[in-house]
Amino acid sequence: MPDEPQDQATPRPPRALGRKTIRPTLTPRELITPTPDLKGVWKAKVITLFPSAFPGVLGESLTGKALQEGLWQLEAIDLRQFGIGKHRNVDDTPAGGGPGMVLRADVLGAAIEAAQAGVQGHWPLIYLSPRGEPMNQALMRRLARTDGVTLICGRFEGVDERVLERYRVEEVSLGDFVMTGGEIAAQALIDATVRLMPNVLGNAASVEEESFSSGLLEHPQYTRPAEWQGRAIPDVLMSGHHGEIARWRRAQSERITRERRPDLWAARDKPD
Repeated sequence: MPDEPQDQATPRPPRALGRKTIRPTLTPRELITPTPDLKGVWKAKVITLFPSAFPGVLGESLTGKALQEGLWQLEAIDLRQFGIGKHRNVDDTPAGGGPGMVLRADVLGAAIEAAQAGVQGHWPLIYLSPRGEPMNQALMRRLARTDGVTLICGRFEGVDERVLERYRVEEVSLGDFVMTGGEIAAQALIDATVRLMPNVLGNAASVEEESFSSGLLEHPQYTRPAEWQGRAIPDVLMSGHHGEIARWRRAQSERITRERRPDLWAARDKPD
């Protein structure tokens, strides 16, 4: 049987005629198409050598949904674009000798100037640093009341001290340990701040009752099934007596705080 003749009367149009070419990419959409600033919306600006690390986990779950809905904004600023010379160098050897490299003052200073240009209102500038003040809930509540925040993610041996002095940068630490950079700490700070903003969690009571809200750690939580592997939910939680439940939860919070965080327990007795 001979091959059927091909229809050449209607040639196919060129590929992608009148359409945009779409290519797969690992770059988050927020970094591909800059979005205009939304008036009155809290914004986090992050100066980093790894802008592709954002939004990261911040683009998931409730924070991601709130980001899409415009309840808060995020801008990752690539420090490399402010680098010096052909190779966009951002660091140099420590003055006085020593191992590692230090982020240059002229490079980081230019990035800060660009990030802070046009910001209005109360807008803190924070460097994620192991020598900074430890993050706590009070800090997150304070940042949630600002107009926005600019975060500096360090790398290598840190940043030139003159930058911190010149711009009066606040140093904040995720904990008493050293990481390879500040990106994870920045995401933790943003997450803990954004969730305090109106309409992000959808349940204001969740914020009021969780750990640190009253200076105490949170009480134990339970859900179905009523019994699991021989362990039952405490009877008081199944009683329906809201007053008794509240007293039980308070007592549990106090017990756990005394046992696990004596520093928090002692701080409750100090005058403001």
